[in-house]
Amino acid sequence: MSLGKIFSLVWNEVSKIFIQKSTWIMYIFLALLVIAVALITTTTDMAGKEYGADWQEELEAENEQLTEEMQEEEFLTEVNTGEIEMNQYHIDNDIKPVPYDAWQFVIDNAMLSSVISLLTIIVAGGIVANEFRWGTIKQLLIRPIPRSMILLSKYIAVLIFALITLVFLLVLSWLTGALVFGVAGSNPELVIRNYEGIVSVSAIGEVVSGYGFKLVNLFMMATFAFMISSIFRNSALAIGTAVFLMMAGTSIVQFFADKAWSKYILFANTDLTVYDSRPGPVSEEMTMGFSIGVLAVYWIVFMAAAWLFFTKRDVAGQ
Repeated sequence: MSLGKIFSLVWNEVSKIFIQKSTWIMYIFLALLVIAVALITTTTDMAGKEYGADWQEELEAENEQLTEEMQEEEFLTEVNTGEIEMNQYHIDNDIKPVPYDAWQFVIDNAMLSSVISLLTIIVAGGIVANEFRWGTIKQLLIRPIPRSMILLSKYIAVLIFALITLVFLLVLSWLTGALVFGVAGSNPELVIRNYEGIVSVSAIGEVVSGYGFKLVNLFMMATFAFMISSIFRNSALAIGTAVFLMMAGTSIVQFFADKAWSKYILFANTDLTVYDSRPGPVSEEMTMGFSIGVLAVYWIVFMAAAWLFFTKRDVAGQ
C-alpha cells in the first residue's frame, strides 16, 4: 500500500475527529481551564517578588527574616529552610531570581496533561467502537483496504489528536502567561529543586523535559483505550475503564508496593518523572531503561490484542 493512500486514510480519520462538535467543546473546556488557572495564580503569592539591581542584598535580608521567623515559630522550620537554601543558591551562583512569567506558567501547566489524557481517552475509546455503534463499520471494511491499515490509520489519528492537543495546551499557556504575567526573557535561567538537590535549568529545557515525560503516560493511556475500543466495540466501556485505571493507577501501585512484582505494573512505569524527583520509583532496582522496556512490552500486547480482535471479527451481523 502506497504512502499516499496511508496518508489519505490518516487524514480522513483525523478529519472525522475534528469535524465533531464534541472535539471543539473539549478545546473550549481546556482553554477555559488554562485561563482559570492563570486567574487563580494571580490571587496567590506564586508570582513572588521582583528583585532590583541589589538583589543579593535583598536575598540576604530575606534570609535573615526567614531565620528569625523559624526561631519564633518552629512549624515554619521546614518551609523557611527550603526558601533560605534556594536564596543562598542564587547568591552563591550569581543567578538573579526571575519573576514569575509565561515560561514558569507553562511549566506549572504540565499538570494539565492529565486533562489531555482524559480527552484523548475519550477520542481513542470511541474511534473504533463508534463505527460499530453507528453501523458504519461495513461501509468502512468493504473498501479494498486491509483491515490492519484501517486500524493503524485510526491509531495514528488518535496520536495526532493527542499531540495537537498537547501543543495547543503549551502554546495557549505561554500566550496566556505572557499576557497575564509577562515574559522574563527568551530562555530565562530558573533555579529548581529536584532529586539532585537545588540546580539551575533553562526554561525551555524544563518545558521540553516536563511535557516530554507527560507524553509517555498520554501515549500509553491512549493505546490502552484504543485496545479496549477495538476489542469490546463499546466506547463507554473503553472510556470508563481507561479513565478509572488512570485515576486509580497510583493507588494500585502503592497498594502492591511491597510485592516484588509491583515494578511490572503498568502504572509503576508510566510516570518517568520519578527518576528526576523524590521519593523515586516504587522499587530501588528500577531504572528508566527498565521502565521503557516494560512500557514497550505493554504497548506490543495492547496493539497485538487490538489487531487480533479487529482483523478477525465477523461483521456480517452488524
